[in-house]
Amino acid sequence: MAAVLLGTALLASGSSPRGTTERMLDNGMKIVVREDRRAPVVTSMVWYRVGSIDEVNGLTGLAHVTEHMMFRGTRRLADGEFSRRVAQIGGRDNAFTGRDYTAYHQQLSAKDLGTVLELEAERMASLAMQPEVFAREMQVVMEERRWRTDDRPRAALFEQLYATAFSVHPYRTPVIGWMNDLENLTIDDAREFYRRWYAPNNAVLVVVGDVDAEQVFRLANRHFGRLAARPLPRRSPQVEPEQRGTRRVTFQGAAQSPFLMLGFHVPVLRDADRDWEPYALEVLEAVLDASEVARLPRLLVRESRIAGSAEASYEKFQRGPGLFVISAAPSEGRSVAELEAAIRAEIGRVAREGIAADELLRAQTHLVAQHLFQQDSMFTQASRLGQAEMVGHSAKVFDRFVPRTRAVTAEQVREVARRYLVEDRMTVAVLEPTAGAQRKPALPPPKDARHVD
Repeated sequence: MAAVLLGTALLASGSSPRGTTERMLDNGMKIVVREDRRAPVVTSMVWYRVGSIDEVNGLTGLAHVTEHMMFRGTRRLADGEFSRRVAQIGGRDNAFTGRDYTAYHQQLSAKDLGTVLELEAERMASLAMQPEVFAREMQVVMEERRWRTDDRPRAALFEQLYATAFSVHPYRTPVIGWMNDLENLTIDDAREFYRRWYAPNNAVLVVVGDVDAEQVFRLANRHFGRLAARPLPRRSPQVEPEQRGTRRVTFQGAAQSPFLMLGFHVPVLRDADRDWEPYALEVLEAVLDASEVARLPRLLVRESRIAGSAEASYEKFQRGPGLFVISAAPSEGRSVAELEAAIRAEIGRVAREGIAADELLRAQTHLVAQHLFQQDSMFTQASRLGQAEMVGHSAKVFDRFVPRTRAVTAEQVREVARRYLVEDRMTVAVLEPTAGAQRKPALPPPKDARHVD
């Protein structure tokens, strides 16, 4: 009863953004500010609406390469000087590249916000790519690919899952790029990519922390407002053809045990006021994998012991199509085929019988609690706001999260399982250990490696 009461209390509580305001500069750059005065610090993030989705065959990895070069000097800043200046004022900085965006962030004292905005405006407008610096950085990027993917069989399997599930859409290429493309990228490729996409009218500044919104708008206008907007490349509609039949891929890697991934094509959030399926899919994800009593860990890991691990993942904020992924490792002595059959049987049970009332409440409570706890981190708040902006939403989408999640019914969860977690939408990826394979020892990331989603 206590758990039910706790769940009901969490579901009844909402969490709207604290003092979130937005403004558009004359050059088309959007500024989003959320005032959070619990500590005299701030998270500042500049998001560019460009990622691997905007790359073409033969030039994959350019978004990530350009991210690296953004730290390698401008007309006024020497190689590495951006990060040195941030460190001198006691801040931290980094960046990450995803399928839909590239983001640059700093965490620092609120009084120093103007300093980092000036630095960000400098590299938005006048990045200086030197041939010798580019050549060195490409070696770092290629080593990063080896460290993140080539030497990690499960990461390589995930890459193969996407390359198989998507036959046309750019999501089929890895964010970090294919190695052959990286080996052949030129500095002119990177310069052109930067010229095409790094413009104020393709960027959003998100600031969360101990700030006054009006002051942030003035600082943003002072540093970014002087930069001219530029025509952006036309973004062609990119629609993945409907899948008709199960796809399968086997990857042989130097692993000690097999691994299984099932990917299902599912919708993502487009209309924040009307779409209900993405919220139901989030609840389904939580039903399958939100805690030790969720279906996958309880039924497959602890009770039947057919799996050593099992988890589900889904992201509703994307520019492109969605994929609902279930990943699992078979227990010793059990086969991948047995594990796949067990997972599909459980999915079928949800599609036929639905879920119990306590499962629904537990999943909703988990999602709402997660949503509320994320408000404790300024970085997480800024990240969520920026991600929403990149895919066409605004801060208002988070106002709707609690009521929309609370409104999901057990029948809706059953319906999305019945409609989308089916064979015709499924891609199966299997990691098959090579004979006598020895797992490589974990190595530290290469120097200057950065976050790739």
